[in-house]
Amino acid sequence: MLLQGSIVALITPMTPEGAIDWEAFARLIDWQIAEGTAGLVPCGTTGESATLSHAEHDAVVKFVIHRAAGRVPVIAGTGSNNTLEAVALTREAEAAGATAALVITPYYNKPTQEGLYQHFKAIHDATTLPILLYDVPGRTVTRIADETVARLAALPRVLGIKDATADLTRPVDLAARVPADFVQLSGEDGTVLAYLVQGGHGCISVTANVAPRLCAALHQAWQAGDLAEAQRINRLLMPLHHAMFCETNPGPVKYAAHLLGVCSNTVRLPLVPIGDDSARRIRAVMEQVGLV
Repeated sequence: MLLQGSIVALITPMTPEGAIDWEAFARLIDWQIAEGTAGLVPCGTTGESATLSHAEHDAVVKFVIHRAAGRVPVIAGTGSNNTLEAVALTREAEAAGATAALVITPYYNKPTQEGLYQHFKAIHDATTLPILLYDVPGRTVTRIADETVARLAALPRVLGIKDATADLTRPVDLAARVPADFVQLSGEDGTVLAYLVQGGHGCISVTANVAPRLCAALHQAWQAGDLAEAQRINRLLMPLHHAMFCETNPGPVKYAAHLLGVCSNTVRLPLVPIGDDSARRIRAVMEQVGLV
């Protein structure tokens, strides 16, 4: 299978002044791969794609692909609520050598199911890059119906889905509708083990930014049939998963990365650094997990 295991939804490290910190980014990529992360996702929600300029978006995708150097797959976030812009971003990712594109449902527009189908199909038909659907109604309002996922899965290069609905019946329901090689990845760290049990293949993880080895070990234990070890790691990580969403992502994970010396605690407006109470909670949980 092309995509499975712990795949990190990369933060975009920034300097205190708000520019992209390329040196910190390089260290983050190398550390992730060394710790066992199975794939990299630049320019997703966690990467603050909504506040990256088009030029920055293109530069980040190219940088991650170049730094990864084929060691792990790179799934580039290329979504937009403007279909033509999503096509352009996907073409750029294809030209840069991405493994696949992660394409979010259009936000704000609230398209119908037919609109969603035609949006993804237009991106699919405009490139030769495999596409991973990204369903996150908590961010976009619109959910891709299972019937629409099945229609899209019939297209030759719709690879799978990142499912951030937290609906744990869905992997089973979708498996009955889609081809056997359709990849189902959780987009919710807190549901990851249950999602695997229900037939999922992996997770695109926020927590993996700061606990890559533990996140990878959970998937490795599951793949090896060691449910007890997977459960142990899941219990250990659960408070951290919750803490990573105590405020709007990626504020908490940026702060956690700052505690590890990965990058500065900088997010772009309209996001702001997390509050003091949240910071104390995150530090305490990271100490509990043994990360600091």
